Amino acid sequence: MIIEWEMATRLLMSCVLGGLIGYERESHQKTAGLRTHILVSIGSCLIMILSIKIYESVQGLTNADPTRLAAQVVSGIGFLGAGSIIKDGPTVKGLTTAASLWVVSGVGLAVGSGYYMGAFLTTGLVFLTLTILSRLENKEYRSLVSLFITATDRPGQIGEIGSLLGIHGIGIRDIKIEEKKDLLTITFRIRMPKDVNVNNVTTGLLGIKGITSVKLND
Repeated sequence: MIIEWEMATRLLMSCVLGGLIGYERESHQKTAGLRTHILVSIGSCLIMILSIKIYESVQGLTNADPTRLAAQVVSGIGFLGAGSIIKDGPTVKGLTTAASLWVVSGVGLAVGSGYYMGAFLTTGLVFLTLTILSRLENKEYRSLVSLFITATDRPGQIGEIGSLLGIHGIGIRDIKIEEKKDLLTITFRIRMPKDVNVNNVTTGLLGIKGITSVKLND
């Protein structure tokens, strides 16, 4: 039977472990950060504790399955994860954060059921995956650069630019559009892979109808 102090310990532990993963996401300005991960972990832990306590209270009186309530966390967290996924032109952002939320719910369930070693090991592996592998991935890219494009206003133009950048594996981080007389000044903050030929990108952009100039600045 789970006594009160043990329940409090499990909830506190789930808060710490969920917060560790959430802190990493928060440091990268992700849509779901510290508070979201903590809430998911604590909520999952509480639901697991409730599942166990409810089962203990009716044990021998019914064929109740103590895992049914906890199982709904795994499927229900999908809706929260979907909210962190954003389509940005040709790229999709938030998949890693959605996956971390799903894992955090599992960590909370593990703590709530008393599987502390599994919870600690999973948290450590997730944190290492998010930090170390992220650095390895970033080595394949240059730092953020600014792309300045001058063009006439034409429907669908931004989409064509985004598609061309996506073909070259260039990720768009920010976009700003200013209108001056009959021309648009479009400023992109982009991440370019190190093996991308800048001249090919510039030539491709100038080939889009309406674009009059293209300039890249580090």
